[in-house]
This record gives sequence, C-alpha cells and structure tokens, in this order.
Amino acid sequence: MEGSYSLIIILLFTSSINFILAFEKTNVEFIRTSCGLTTYPTLCFNSLSTRAGAIQTSPKLLAQTALSVTLDTTRTTSSSMVKLSKVHGMTPLEVAAMKDCIELLSDSVYELKKSLDEMIRPGSKDSRLVMSDIQTWVSSAMTDEDTCTEGFKNDPKMKSVVRGKIVNVARLTSNALALINSYASMTMSR
Repeated sequence: MEGSYSLIIILLFTSSINFILAFEKTNVEFIRTSCGLTTYPTLCFNSLSTRAGAIQTSPKLLAQTALSVTLDTTRTTSSSMVKLSKVHGMTPLEVAAMKDCIELLSDSVYELKKSLDEMIRPGSKDSRLVMSDIQTWVSSAMTDEDTCTEGFKNDPKMKSVVRGKIVNVARLTSNALALINSYASMTMSR
C-alpha cells in the first residue's frame, strides 16, 4: 500500500513538472515570436526571456516588461554618462555636448517612466488616447537617445565612447516601441 502512495506521488510530481516545463516553453516561444517583430530580435529575446514566467503570453505584460527593462537600462546608462562627464581633459565643446547628452537621457528616463506608469495603471477612460500618448513618449525617448551623440560629431573618439553606451539603450527603446505598437494595434482592433 505504501509503495502505491509513493508511486502516485512520483507520478503527480512528474506530471506537475512536465506541465510547468510545457507552460514555460510556451511563454518563451511567445516572447521569441513577438521579438521577431522588432528591429533587434536577438536583443529583445535576450532581455525578456528570463522574465517569461511573469510575462506568460500577455502582449500587455510583454510591452510593460520591455518598457521596464528599457527604463532600468536607460537609468544605468544615464548614471554612467554622469560619471564619464567628470573625466578630466575634455574640451569645452565636449563638456557642453556631454551636458546636453545627460539632459537628453534624463528626458528619456522621464518619458519612459511616464509611459510605464500609464501602461501599469488600471483601466483608462480612453485607451486609444493613452496608447497614443505612450507611443509618442517612447518615440520621443528614442529621439533623445539618438540625438545624444550628435554633439560629438567633431570628436570621433568621444563619439565612439558615448555611442557605445547609448546604442544598447536606443535599441532596447526601439524594441519596446515595436512591442507597444503591436499591443496597441491589438487593443485598437477590438
């Protein structure tokens, strides 16, 4: 009798594990497929697949998570740029360009945070207007990030250093915008 209970428990445990693995595989495949719609699908998948359990197969949670990852990365990059701005030996032109870049990244953080706050907020009166605002803010954040390197056009070395820090943020923002656009088109067609 005791052996039967052990066998039943083992079978239930194995079935539960198989169910969880199948569920997780479905979540990961959802992320892989959704990231295929972005400009940087490998970066998209790598930045979101570790959160598959939280995202599940929800386009809204996918867009929210992409925004959250982008916001966190933008904050980190902004801090890194502040540290870089304190390096001695920069020309006055480089110092001015660095200040502009830091301000642009600060604006980007603000726009991404505002977008994430709106996406997380429960039910809105006009979801079309809210989604349009979110799309505008994330687009604006992307423009801010792209503009950041323009002040260094006369200094290829510094431009390369700054671009190296900004490119990942800009790509994550682009991916987040693509996932937001995909979610928005689903919600608008309902």
